[in-house]
Amino acid sequence: MERVETDILILGSGGAGLFAAHHAADQNPNLKIIVSAKGLIGKSGCTRMVQGGYNVVLHPDDSFEKHFKDTIKGGGGINDQELAWTLVNDAPKRIRELETKMGVFFDRNEDGTIHQKPFAGQTFDRTVHKGDLTGIEIISRMRDQLYAKPNVTAWDEVRAIDILFDEEKHRVAGCLMLNMRTGEFIVVHCKAVIVGTGGAATMYKIATPSLEKSGDGMAMCYRAGTEFLDMEMMQFHPTGLLAENSRLNGGVLEEGLRGAGGYLINSLGERFMKNYDPERMERSTRDRVSRAAYMEIMEGRGTPLGGVFVDVSHLGKENVRRMFPGMVERCRDVGKDLSMEPVEISPAAHFHMGGVRITNNCESNIPGLFVAGEDAGGVHGANRLGGNGVCDSTVFGARAGDAAVSYINTIGTSGKISDAQVQSFINDIVKPFHNDEGENPFYIRNELKNLMWEKVGLVRNGKDLEIALDELRILEERIERVSVKGSRHYNLTWQEFLNVRNLVTIAKMVTASALMRTESRGSHYREDYRERNDEQWLSNIYVTKGEDGEPRYHVEKTKQTRIDVATMEGNKIEVASK
Repeated sequence: MERVETDILILGSGGAGLFAAHHAADQNPNLKIIVSAKGLIGKSGCTRMVQGGYNVVLHPDDSFEKHFKDTIKGGGGINDQELAWTLVNDAPKRIRELETKMGVFFDRNEDGTIHQKPFAGQTFDRTVHKGDLTGIEIISRMRDQLYAKPNVTAWDEVRAIDILFDEEKHRVAGCLMLNMRTGEFIVVHCKAVIVGTGGAATMYKIATPSLEKSGDGMAMCYRAGTEFLDMEMMQFHPTGLLAENSRLNGGVLEEGLRGAGGYLINSLGERFMKNYDPERMERSTRDRVSRAAYMEIMEGRGTPLGGVFVDVSHLGKENVRRMFPGMVERCRDVGKDLSMEPVEISPAAHFHMGGVRITNNCESNIPGLFVAGEDAGGVHGANRLGGNGVCDSTVFGARAGDAAVSYINTIGTSGKISDAQVQSFINDIVKPFHNDEGENPFYIRNELKNLMWEKVGLVRNGKDLEIALDELRILEERIERVSVKGSRHYNLTWQEFLNVRNLVTIAKMVTASALMRTESRGSHYREDYRERNDEQWLSNIYVTKGEDGEPRYHVEKTKQTRIDVATMEGNKIEVASK
């Protein structure tokens, strides 16, 4: 077993992880920093897949108050308002940093200013972008600049297993890691861990994230004892490409298609959004558009592949190919010409608004454990606005890096890790090699995806949620009986065991929280409680691990620190400064 000493360990190489690394390294070039990715750094993760762009206040006619109000309104009023205010205020700083320090060059207007385009759910066109493949530009430039920092070490295909504590269990002292290529364990001794591994939307049958995402960071944080909130809030992107029997199935067609004037059409040729949000039509928020498409499909007005159509051909072939070259290419991969014909799409599980409860500086309730990006909850409330995702990861990734440096400056030496603690974690995850006959984790994963799609998806009800909870407990028991053959070297069956173990941990929290919330709000829709109920449910559901290892839930009223959500529909909105 290899042992490695470092100051800061960063898990994940998306926007959150890379920004954390840059900020920590710049704060103190003498620190040792490791960035570890389950895939290949710069080539994996969800930030790289961002197409639409980045919401930021740049135009003189826009304001922080407008962006903040849009974010709170989109989030159904249960956002952590301090986190949301931090998001909109820090975003311009991160854009300047991306351009001037990382070398990102966003699309420009003729006068040289950054071009900003419309995105759904926003009252101002504030989304900056690089064509329709913004994430590739951001991550590629951040990766290149990272390799220029001598105090940062990058690990490819090394996944995190569990957080390690010092002998008194007062603070984080390291992390147990697994080199996926060799099957060997690595104990990393460090003073701070930053978690930015992404969400767990891949627990659903149709999902948009990169394939390696399996809620690893969230599951580790849960086992370590962090507090979670809003776990019932899973966003479904309304325009996931339908590509039958292909890994492209669920791949996102970006929000800008609707922002630019694209139509959503059912099998009868009707623009069905007129029946759900006649004022905003296709530019409604993601939760409403996704649910509308789902209802059309369920009521028999779906396409041959069980979806609906997105049509931008009326915008003109040349315009579509100029504005959305990446999307045209993606559709061409499945034999469709987006510029000339309607393309079949479906809602697809996309982004987890819930996650670890953090402070403005990404601190969890465990000293030395910082969480940023999709692993953290509170910023987006019940529904995230398109364009606020990469904004979130860069804003809070930067803060996590800064805060981790400040923290380790105060603690002196690293904590001591007991061999017994390490061996206990290793014993748990090598069990499948000792089961001669048993369950196949790939079969369990498929059952999980179907269960969550059918019982805990876009439209929920109490009966189905109770059934799902019972089924998840059974899946959890079956995971204990998984059998893995062969060596540990790049053993994909073993990796899938680790994946599905983490996904079921998160799925239980999602399902139980959804059962508790007896109303409909944002991305959470209960057909047995169709109305929003602010009197009872202008609240957040919190989750912690009990002494028996099972989740414990409690409810707290959402704090109205800057804006009274009850006035959101009015014309005079005052946002207090702090």
